[in-house]
Amino acid sequence: MEILNIDDFTENRYQTAIALGNFDGVHHGHQVLIKNMVKNAKIKGLKSSVLLFQNHTKECINGTCPSLMSTIQQKYDLLNKLGVDMVYNIEFNETIMKLSPEEFVIDMLINKLNVKSIFIGYDYRFGYKAKGDSNLLRAICNSYGIYVEVLEPITFKDEVVSSTRIRSLIEEAKLEDVKALLGRNYSIIGKVVSGKSLGSKLGFPTANIEPIINYVIPKHGVYSTEIIVNNKKYLSATSVGYNPTFNEKTIKIETHIIDFANDIYDENVKLIFVDYLREEIEFSDLDSLVNQIKKDIEMVKTRHNYLQNM
Repeated sequence: MEILNIDDFTENRYQTAIALGNFDGVHHGHQVLIKNMVKNAKIKGLKSSVLLFQNHTKECINGTCPSLMSTIQQKYDLLNKLGVDMVYNIEFNETIMKLSPEEFVIDMLINKLNVKSIFIGYDYRFGYKAKGDSNLLRAICNSYGIYVEVLEPITFKDEVVSSTRIRSLIEEAKLEDVKALLGRNYSIIGKVVSGKSLGSKLGFPTANIEPIINYVIPKHGVYSTEIIVNNKKYLSATSVGYNPTFNEKTIKIETHIIDFANDIYDENVKLIFVDYLREEIEFSDLDSLVNQIKKDIEMVKTRHNYLQNM
């Protein structure tokens, strides 16, 4: 898959089919849309492509970036697995934001990216103040012989699959539904940073993980997780929250990696949330906390073995 920054680039090499959207999480609905685009491109002899803004569009419009489910690199990896030929990258800035719907289609898609087929979701909006919708896109593209396909809503448990819905499910720790809608377990990339070494003092050293972007943080509590360190996967138990027993003031993501003793400070790791075990508990004494940690680790092992044997 080729990744191109298109600030000063015009696609003169190929005619393209393109999928448009923020694609945060590249969830099941996004995957259907992109697979349709890739299939269309192969039939028509086009290059399959996705236009990705390096920042979320809402960041430019509202001044604040919403919590996200994927980094740009995670999006690249997922798009590559879906068979996309090219990703066109561009910063969503005030100049892009103020393009009229017609200017966005003609200047950006047709003249700059040589687009012949466009794929969007049913709720896709574009152009200044989001004035453009699927009907306007079709009207503009008809004049240029551009094919437009609009993906109708895809539902799960009678609700539309959307990034907003999945963010809420993550925050509610409904991980089975999250996995169904993403097509994989939810994961975050984080850097292992130094902490107070409270886990080590209790006999259960933890990696204190600092997310590298403004990820959606799961509901506070204890999770069965997997962690990828230097391309190797390990079983782990993870606590998300304020650690009420020690009266912490900031949210921490602390992971005990089972049967692991290496020093991984300053390394980036991938933490995969598999199952929600329990809520945060404030313990009256350290012995009670240690006993519960032992139970949590055993539960992680038991559930992992169960899933492995299913």
